[in-house]
Amino acid sequence: MQGVRRARWRASVIAGSVAALLVAGTAVAVGAQAATGCRVAYTVPAQWPGGFTADVAVTNLGEPLDGWSLEWSFTAGQEVTQAWNATVSSSEGIVTAENMSYNAELGTDETVSFGFNGSWSGTNPEPTSFTLNGVSCTGDIATPSPSVSPSVSPSPSPTSSPRPSDPMAMVAAMEPGWNLGNTLDAIPDETAWGNPLTSEALLQQVRSQGYNSIRLPITWSNRHGPAPDYTIDPDWLDRVREIVDWSLAEDFYVMINLHHDSWQWINAYPNDPTTVMDRYTALWTQLADAFRDYPKELVFESINEPQFADTSDAEGDQLVHEFNVEFHRIVRESGGNNTDRLLVLPTLHTSTDQARLDALLTTFDQLDDANLVATVHFYGWWPFSVNIAGGTHYDATVEQDLIDTFDRVHDTFVANDIPVIIGEWALLNWDHTRPGVIQRGEFLKFLEAVGYHARTRELTTMVWDAGQFLHREELQWRDQGVYEMFKASWTSRSGTASADHVYVPQSGSITSRDLTLNQNGLSFQGLWQDDEQLAEGSDYTVAGDTLTLTGPAMTRLVDDRAYGVNSTIEARFSQGTPWQINIITYDTPTQTTATGTTSSFAIPTEFHGDQLATMAARYADGSNAGPAEWTPFKEFWQHFQPDYDAGAIILKPEFFDEVDDGQVTLTFHFWSGTQITYEIVKSGSTVTGSTG
Repeated sequence: MQGVRRARWRASVIAGSVAALLVAGTAVAVGAQAATGCRVAYTVPAQWPGGFTADVAVTNLGEPLDGWSLEWSFTAGQEVTQAWNATVSSSEGIVTAENMSYNAELGTDETVSFGFNGSWSGTNPEPTSFTLNGVSCTGDIATPSPSVSPSVSPSPSPTSSPRPSDPMAMVAAMEPGWNLGNTLDAIPDETAWGNPLTSEALLQQVRSQGYNSIRLPITWSNRHGPAPDYTIDPDWLDRVREIVDWSLAEDFYVMINLHHDSWQWINAYPNDPTTVMDRYTALWTQLADAFRDYPKELVFESINEPQFADTSDAEGDQLVHEFNVEFHRIVRESGGNNTDRLLVLPTLHTSTDQARLDALLTTFDQLDDANLVATVHFYGWWPFSVNIAGGTHYDATVEQDLIDTFDRVHDTFVANDIPVIIGEWALLNWDHTRPGVIQRGEFLKFLEAVGYHARTRELTTMVWDAGQFLHREELQWRDQGVYEMFKASWTSRSGTASADHVYVPQSGSITSRDLTLNQNGLSFQGLWQDDEQLAEGSDYTVAGDTLTLTGPAMTRLVDDRAYGVNSTIEARFSQGTPWQINIITYDTPTQTTATGTTSSFAIPTEFHGDQLATMAARYADGSNAGPAEWTPFKEFWQHFQPDYDAGAIILKPEFFDEVDDGQVTLTFHFWSGTQITYEIVKSGSTVTGSTG
């Protein structure tokens, strides 16, 4: 790789025994005066095998400082691998953290904070002593060290809310991020896709929940005039500006883009290049002008999920390159703060395939601009993301896909000092309007893993929320436990288990039940029911990773054995959010005959406390029936769905659209492990069904 980026990266590495200079930025010379008193709070909010995250808060109890240097020793060979809000180096076990230009001044009783990721092996003891400008931090006033002289060169005054200036550090400070999805990008207007008008209260709520950046997807295609000027509707631009202003006032980093324009008109570029590029240029010229003098916390993204008609992937890579280069030219030439504003460039389709990543890396090499950021999207292993082909569990395949994806992105960009924003992530079919597509416990495992693997690879994430997570009218999370897992994953790991449920038949003897703990490098602390701790030995035992609930405990937990959830317990670990386990009573679901049509057919079903996991469909000869004929397992909700209130399983018209006339055997798989079969016969538009 050529030019600015590699030069800066090489300059940030300290040779010989020095472990690393971890934040590339302008650090001022440390002031020579000593502190007369200081206090240090060192915490490790996250630790995993071989790595950890540390937060350090330094309070100056003495005279104001113009520049500071904190030193401590690692006694077990730990090393710092990446830092933010300080320049950190180490030599022979001594670690030195020095101020950045924006946080050099430290007044009396003021606190400065920084953080870092580190590596360890064996043990990871916390430092026991620190010195600030050569004076021991004991929490009391101390006599200044005679060997330290006063500073003679004052540092720039920090702003009221200091921000990093280095691109890598700035993007790291944007973690975690949140998308205002299906709102400004909705067609034809802000509320067309079911969300209310965006309010200051909404943004305040999101900020209060710990999110540091907000992505504002914006569709412009029906919000501007005709060629050749393509003048943006001033009322729409004012509305966008209002939400940007509110977001900046909440201390968010803010990212704006051209969103659904990608498939509405930009995709026609191969067949009408002049018209499309003129329109694109006109829009970004106006936007660059409108936001020229906005602070650097406003970030521009060229196009959301770029795509092109009638092209191969390789051809599409070249077209994305052309749009990214034009976007870069327009913004940089517009002047003001746009001369070095962070610009976010996507791959074709925001894909994480290696060829797409390599193509974008070529663009970065050509532009040779240190203030560029790469962006991709991540919605997980597709069969799991939509529940098709038996993709019901967060299993080894789903995990490996996640790891491989994040490794590719890290190795292509972050390793070359190019920041990365995962501009959208979630699972495609997790939605409050489609309950049960993704089983809740399996979804929580996915959330936990995304947070960990992104954090350890220095990837900033922006969750896609189109209303499925935060209820915008009530300003409450639709599922508080989902949010708690989000939040925990930003700084730590959480323990999970092989399941978040234990199914117990309504009749018959009650026996002990086993679950496998996924401790994720943590230690298991015990089981609780509400505020009462269960007794190890009599209520449960742990052998390795096997958690066994005893027969007497299970008897108590199923209570009166009514169908459904009888009780909930939680497994607690040394860090992270507890893992809830529902104790559920069930019996085998039963079904009865049915008649209907291909446009309206439902199988009467008594669920008896059980929950549907998936459905397989096969013809009489054993071949796969229905859509996605490469697998017997159909797509949950797209092809079938349960209706627990009505007592039915609905087969969708989309399923019958690709079913041949004749007999089809359906196998319904339930989360208890139960399987039942049902026979349907299709004849034209008529469908009949009977128990297998």
